[in-house]
Amino acid sequence: MGRILCAWSPIWAIANWRRRSPSAPSVDAPPLALVEKARGTRRLAAVDLAAHRLGLRVGQKATDALALVPDLVIAPAEPEADARALKALVDWCVRFSPAVAADPPDGLFLDIEGVAHLWDGEATLMADLRARLSANGLPFRLALADTAGAAWALAHYGEDGAIAPPGGQDLLLAPLPPAALRLAPQAAEQIERLGLRRIGQLMDLPRGPLAQRFGQETLDRLDQALGRGREALVFRRPPSPWFARLAFAEPISAPEDLARVSRDIAGVLCARLEREGKGARRFELAFHRLDGVAQTLEIGLSLAGRDPVRIARLFAPRLETVDPGFGIEVATLTAARVETLSARQTRLDRLDETAPEEGLAPLVDRLANRLGADRVWKAGVAESHLPERAVVSRPALAKVCVGWDPERPRPLRLFRRPEPLDQVMALTPDDPPRQFRWRKRLHRVARAEGPERLAAEWWRQEIGEVRTDEIRDYYRVEDQDGARFWVFRDGLYGTDRTPQWWLHGVFG
Repeated sequence: MGRILCAWSPIWAIANWRRRSPSAPSVDAPPLALVEKARGTRRLAAVDLAAHRLGLRVGQKATDALALVPDLVIAPAEPEADARALKALVDWCVRFSPAVAADPPDGLFLDIEGVAHLWDGEATLMADLRARLSANGLPFRLALADTAGAAWALAHYGEDGAIAPPGGQDLLLAPLPPAALRLAPQAAEQIERLGLRRIGQLMDLPRGPLAQRFGQETLDRLDQALGRGREALVFRRPPSPWFARLAFAEPISAPEDLARVSRDIAGVLCARLEREGKGARRFELAFHRLDGVAQTLEIGLSLAGRDPVRIARLFAPRLETVDPGFGIEVATLTAARVETLSARQTRLDRLDETAPEEGLAPLVDRLANRLGADRVWKAGVAESHLPERAVVSRPALAKVCVGWDPERPRPLRLFRRPEPLDQVMALTPDDPPRQFRWRKRLHRVARAEGPERLAAEWWRQEIGEVRTDEIRDYYRVEDQDGARFWVFRDGLYGTDRTPQWWLHGVFG
């Protein structure tokens, strides 16, 4: 069971509109409401605190609201802009937790399990979050509990800033109304009409009659809030345990400071990866500015690695694109596509930590991260038994999951188009060739292996176009000089199509 922090703004749409509208009203302006058309009627979609104090509510007809408050200022609601702003706020909250989920239209869930100690406790973390949100003009109600359901209930209906002790959310949920369980409005109203006005009363009822009378959803929501049932949150970014964070006493902005920070934070995360025997293929470095903007840089590795110097060197060319604004106060680094990475012993006196990253991998990484991952590619294996379709171009940083079948070796160099052979001699029709001429040179076969019979992929053709004589018999042959070739006979003897011999590749 984790610790979930719920942040909810009762006037999120109003605050967001004021932040992005060039004609936003001042603090002393008349009450404000946003309207949207629902079923042909204009209704209030959001109201500010001043309008709420005057008795206006969400869902009320705009004409009725204007009759009650003649000086009410009305502006059109923009749900798409609100969704984009909420998404940006989720990205901003990564400074507090790597696992943040949106609760549309006006809420957030933060999984702070294992990160609260960075703020010397949950209360300090919550106070820091509240101060930063308020500084940006976003009033929020916050609550913390073991489950998302309990945190949501306390943030919406409980005391602002409530922190439920681990395993102790039951007592805080008991006096709240049934609507705090995130039930449908009709279900919550029906429960209250029957005299059940507190969650504690529902907790005391037998489970069988409760589900039978009010539906399985009521029982599921109650179990989720109390921690008896599971609830999956859709995080903006998949939660990763491979996360490092550096906070600065004073904001930084100089390029040399950004370079030093990238080395330091890479050293912190890579030290943990090394202790666990892991390596990662992708790293994401985020710089969080004072104004709430998070600037993110990403790099990828062709082979999983954990060398902090190499990772910082890949980030270095991209640091010049970072705009520090008024200063950067927090940096975070996340590792993705983490794999087991074992050291390779190449000497008797020590293990070689750099062995998994040697060869062309560092060069490929530099080219792919500087030119773009889509501009550097490598040959990959596709699921097809026909040689010309079995090799495809893949991005250099992509992980190839399918490898060659060791029982069916393929040549090192495969020709784009098979080349015809002349003067082919074989003892019997099904035997490998004893000699062949290729590129005006006669080759006498000393050794041969095969055949490996490959048929046409009939499922790629119309059923009426499928032929049973489209057969290839491949042989691996070696000539008198030791050169090895991959040849095949296209067609079968005894059919209306004369077989032909082709050279498809060379082994070395």
